[in-house]
Amino acid sequence: MWKNKRTDANSARSIIVTSKDNNMRKRLLLPALALVLFLTACSSQQKVLTGNTFALDTLVELKLYSYPNKERDSLIDDTFDQMKQLENTLSMHVEGSDIDRLNQNAGKEPIAVSDITYRVLQDSLFFSEKTDGLFDVTAGPLIKLWAIDPPDGHYPSPQELDATLPLIDYHKINFLGDSRIELADQGMIVNLGAIAKGTIAEEMKTYLLSRGVTSALINLGGNVLALGSKPDGSSFIIGIQDPSSSRGEYLMSIQIDNESVVSSGDYERYFEYEGKIYHHILNPNTGFPAETNIKQVTIVTDNSQKADGLSTSVLLLGVQKGIQLVESLEGVEAILITKDHYIYFTEGLRDRYETQEELIRNYTITDQLSDLKD
Repeated sequence: MWKNKRTDANSARSIIVTSKDNNMRKRLLLPALALVLFLTACSSQQKVLTGNTFALDTLVELKLYSYPNKERDSLIDDTFDQMKQLENTLSMHVEGSDIDRLNQNAGKEPIAVSDITYRVLQDSLFFSEKTDGLFDVTAGPLIKLWAIDPPDGHYPSPQELDATLPLIDYHKINFLGDSRIELADQGMIVNLGAIAKGTIAEEMKTYLLSRGVTSALINLGGNVLALGSKPDGSSFIIGIQDPSSSRGEYLMSIQIDNESVVSSGDYERYFEYEGKIYHHILNPNTGFPAETNIKQVTIVTDNSQKADGLSTSVLLLGVQKGIQLVESLEGVEAILITKDHYIYFTEGLRDRYETQEELIRNYTITDQLSDLKD
């Protein structure tokens, strides 16, 4: 899968809840796009092709900067068709999808799935193992129990949690070969929300490359992937949301080339119960939302699936273990914003960002991990 970070001096730089409710989709639309903003311009004479659609419970935007002219009339639509086919395979909310069939047959019989479903579930084990099970795609029963659908949600009783938590165990995903997978216990539910967008973004990138595209931006509701650089050779500039401000307010921008940027935060989806806020990133050990000092984590790396899974993983792990994980992996960088208003950049990003002075004054930027509470 992915390599641990090289130890030489030249090492490379640098539970998610879904809903079928249409009103929920509309409410998610702007927040999802505001998390990571595009700040792009193109000086190339070739016209930028832009397409928008609603998929994956969010707004999807595709911008093509450099492409074969003979392909221009069909590229956007064809790429969106590929994306929707993947959604129909990987979404638990699509009746008859691989994941839906797997969940429906939990504890009953193995299911034959597509190659990509088999691979994604195998890939998810990397994050589970690196987080000692805090990242777990079988957390579907817990996600279903909390039913966080802002502004609503369900605060579970101890009895409900006692019945739900034993159903969460990634070790009980049995890979049987010949593309067959089995969920060992009845009631288990796989939810790929913490990894699916990154996976699909990578597949879209592969498809675009096969069609001759050499410069593009893919935005899956805030999961951003840059294919190559701008046509003039300059970097793409991506804005990072201020988690303490209104949507669309960004703290800083970073430069990326052929990389992905994915952010997760405790402010994205939540509900209030008896005066306390409960967010959507759930700890499968406690059954409750993760309690760490991280307000927002942004991962920058060359693989969108990896960025997607790591953004959730780091938030679940907390500051110290989260950064330890990031720094153990080759080509992975992170920005942590803490609840007490510190900002920490891993080394490979410290010369790749610019701040917005009016907002950044509310924060303390530090390169000392010891300054951060866990």
